[in-house]
Amino acid sequence: MSDDIELERLADWAANNAPEVGAVTAAEKFPGGQSNPTYKLTADGRPLVLRRKPFGKLLPSAHAVDREFRLISGLHPTGFPVPKPIALCEDKEIIGAEFYLMEMVDGRTFWDGTLPDVEKQDRRGVYEAMTRTLAQLHNTDYVQAGLGDFGRPGNFFARQVDRWTKQYRAAQTDDIPEIEKLIDWLPKSVPEQTHTSIIHGDYRIDNLIYAKDSTNVIAVIDWELATIGDPLADFAYLAMNWEMPAEGNSGLKGADIVAANIPTLGDVVDLYCALTNRDTIPDLPWYFSFNMFRYASIVQGIKKRSLDGNASSEKADKTIALLMPLAEAAWEQAQIAGA
Repeated sequence: MSDDIELERLADWAANNAPEVGAVTAAEKFPGGQSNPTYKLTADGRPLVLRRKPFGKLLPSAHAVDREFRLISGLHPTGFPVPKPIALCEDKEIIGAEFYLMEMVDGRTFWDGTLPDVEKQDRRGVYEAMTRTLAQLHNTDYVQAGLGDFGRPGNFFARQVDRWTKQYRAAQTDDIPEIEKLIDWLPKSVPEQTHTSIIHGDYRIDNLIYAKDSTNVIAVIDWELATIGDPLADFAYLAMNWEMPAEGNSGLKGADIVAANIPTLGDVVDLYCALTNRDTIPDLPWYFSFNMFRYASIVQGIKKRSLDGNASSEKADKTIALLMPLAEAAWEQAQIAGA
């Protein structure tokens, strides 16, 4: 039972605003989740999921669960694999923060990109399904899905560099020379944008739910950073896994992926291009540098919340330790890209 949600108030709200779910009788917080805390609810004996904003003071524009709810509400009718949305609560008085409910998808989640718990003959299929699902997202008509105004016009990466610089500054606790150099260089070197689509913003293997009996993706979760923008933001973020160390997370660098029957980055590039009618993917180091800078800004936010006593995961300290390595790696990629 979760001790940070007043179950009786939540149950009363659900009875009035989502009566189809039945009586809510239990709430248990999922482990992990640095950003928007997530809970498994039991309602009339069946599982549901609740996603809420963190408690306490938050950075501007962060943790927008209302945007998540709108996004999955637009995507679900298109057939794209997302959990079925149920109801949004913007009244902070119910549990202390805005939240939404969705159906729980029962499947498999892989935390280690090397897939040690997957049969060798199935590992390539896991990655191919991840790539096909990303291409399906980028091929989705976002206007027809009712999401035409979900992002702002203009160059996506220019906006994102500005946004994450502001987020970093708002949460800054230390002076990191590599970050300062990135903040100077990134806006001066933004690539031209040639495509526009829905983008997930945090597309990696542990944000996918796979079927229990196949390599099919049955749900994509954690849409907090979703918007309309350059699909290369997602693809480069996925591709970055081949450049991140294999340490039990989504990284693959250093692992013998050929022996493990995991596709090379070249294989994934070819498949994605074929599915999205692209001839090629541009050089990736600029995109790697930006994504690492963005990740460092997110980690900086986690560090600030931790210092304020408001981190949402017991794993926060381990994540905070990534800040300096991320900053250094981001600047290394920037130098490869010509900084």
